[in-house]
Amino acid sequence: MNRRRPTLLAALTLTATAALTLSACGSDDSSGKGDGEDKIAGADTGSTTPSASPTETVPDQGERPEIALPADVTYKFEWGKTGDAVKDAVLHDAEQRIRAVDMAIAEQDPLHKAYRFYSEGEAAAGSEKYIRDFVDHKARTTGVTRYYDESVNAKDDGTAALVYCEDQSKSFNKFLKTGKTDVTPVTKDSYVLYASTLRKNNKGVWVTERLVSERGSAKCQP
Repeated sequence: MNRRRPTLLAALTLTATAALTLSACGSDDSSGKGDGEDKIAGADTGSTTPSASPTETVPDQGERPEIALPADVTYKFEWGKTGDAVKDAVLHDAEQRIRAVDMAIAEQDPLHKAYRFYSEGEAAAGSEKYIRDFVDHKARTTGVTRYYDESVNAKDDGTAALVYCEDQSKSFNKFLKTGKTDVTPVTKDSYVLYASTLRKNNKGVWVTERLVSERGSAKCQP
């Protein structure tokens, strides 16, 4: 499900949330709401719904949860359009899941409907635990997180494997009582490799079912 951080919340990476191996996924190629002072901005502007094709039906935007985040929670997704409608839909919904988890952290809601719209099973359970840890520490995320080096393998049975890297070097924990941001040094562990399996549900949404991570992966180092 998710990520972060090299210090206090380091245990929150979801390496153990699934039985999926990184090699299997990559075989084709490879903390809570602030003190009320934060300005809330729509965070859905960096991504658009991919065009539908005869083999890929995209749900109406009205069916999807609105995702809004504090203005200091931003992303740099370097996932370009592949030109394949199915793969582009997988990437779009994976991105929305990432945003939805950070929104749940910002709103201190471990059962937020938005991330559960985009995840099920082990991934959803892992996200819930991850969010609860931020709530327990009265913290949320801040800064910019970069995503890159993605690889998508979509199958005819309505499942897909997605592998990607995350750069956490400019994202940190922000503690709600003090407003203090825990700025940590950049190390090899600031870069994380993720492998996930997704399934297209009956709403046409690509939900993440399993997710594992490898912090400090050589594949993701700058």
